[in-house]
Parts: sequence; C-alpha cells; structure tokens
Amino acid sequence: MADRTGLAEERTDFAEKRTDWAEDRTIMANERTFAGWMRTGLAAVGIGLGFNALFGKLEPAWLPKWLATAFILIAIAIIFNAQRRAAAVAERLEQHRAEPIRGRTLQLIAWTMMLASGGLAVAMWWVDIGLAGR
Repeated sequence: MADRTGLAEERTDFAEKRTDWAEDRTIMANERTFAGWMRTGLAAVGIGLGFNALFGKLEPAWLPKWLATAFILIAIAIIFNAQRRAAAVAERLEQHRAEPIRGRTLQLIAWTMMLASGGLAVAMWWVDIGLAGR
C-alpha cells in the first residue's frame, strides 16, 4: 500500500509541474503574440508613411494623406486590440515560474505606440519636411 501512496504522490507532483509549465508556456505565447501584433501595427504605420512619401504628389493633394492616415488608423486599432487582449490573458493567468509582463506594462507600451502613431499622422498632415525642394 505504501508503494501506491508514493506513486500517487509522484504522479500528483508531476501533474502539478506539467500544469505550471503549461501556464508558463501560455504566458510566453501571449507575450510573443503581443509582440507580433505590435510589429503588425508598426508595419501598417510604415506603409502609411511610405505611401505618403512615395505618392505625395498625387492630385488631389488630400488623397495620399487620406490613404496614409487610413493605414495609421488601422495600426492604432491593431495596437489597441493587441494590448486589450494581451492584458486580459495576463490578468487571468496565475504567476508561476515565468514572470508575465504586467497588464499595466502592456497597456503603457500599446498606448505609447498608439499616441506616437497618431502623432505621425498629425505631423504628416501639418508639417512640411522640405523634401520637395531637394
């Protein structure tokens, strides 16, 4: 009977370790997914700015800016949704071996990127960087 008790305890310990490892993998997968969405958002910002730079001479003049702004707004939406989802997952998980990025940190990163992206859109509309004369 003692052997069975010891075996049961070993199985329970191993099952708890597997659960902890699975949670750790979930935390790290959530962080990788968040980073992937951040890259996607920044790529959309880059597309918008690149489009405006390449096709800034199109007529009517508002068209390239409008299209570039659309990409930047899409980037802001991607970043906002990424932070919302990643923060929700981080808050649901219990901390074990891997330390997850805190939900507040994810929000700070995402909001900073959203504000910076919005600032680029505003600057694109109102700031003349003087490339036309070169």
